[in-house]
Amino acid sequence: MIIDLSLSLSEETRVYPGDPEVRIKPWAVIERDGYYMNVLKLGEHSGTHVDAPAHFIPGGKTVDELPLEKFMGPGLVIDVRSGEGLIGLEEVPDSGFLGRVVLFLTGGRELSPEVALFLVAEGARAVGTDAMSIGDDAVHRILLSEEVPIFENLTNLELLVGKEFTFIAFPLKVRMGSGSPVRAVAITK
Repeated sequence: MIIDLSLSLSEETRVYPGDPEVRIKPWAVIERDGYYMNVLKLGEHSGTHVDAPAHFIPGGKTVDELPLEKFMGPGLVIDVRSGEGLIGLEEVPDSGFLGRVVLFLTGGRELSPEVALFLVAEGARAVGTDAMSIGDDAVHRILLSEEVPIFENLTNLELLVGKEFTFIAFPLKVRMGSGSPVRAVAITK
């Protein structure tokens, strides 16, 4: 079974404060032009998206430079909705992160720098969240400096709690991109 983990992109899509709004305008219509096409105007970090190291790390790899293996792998959802404030180490299992895409079902909470350091030390392949941001600048720098991609604005994570699945979320191949919208999915066993 394939579970869609992506938000739809539309002019109603919420964006991080200060980021460009999503704009979708008709370019061609079948009745006039014989085909249908829209013009998209959006920031690289609109909707469900991935952050590449270049987003926070000077000289860091851009989204087109990261190996495709970084955008897929065995997934794990950690449900931390019942807590308050920053997500702390006491809310995270002690092991089981090596080579996995670790996704946090937060209800809007953010990771603490301690959790980010722990995930890097434990060998997480990528980290994601249902929140608009994984955490503050320090959290971004900790993960991205080790080339751990960050997925933000994921949805439907509650459907994956306690399940085995493969996570896949390929970005657009944006040359020198700091990130990209993705179509994130989980394939359950």
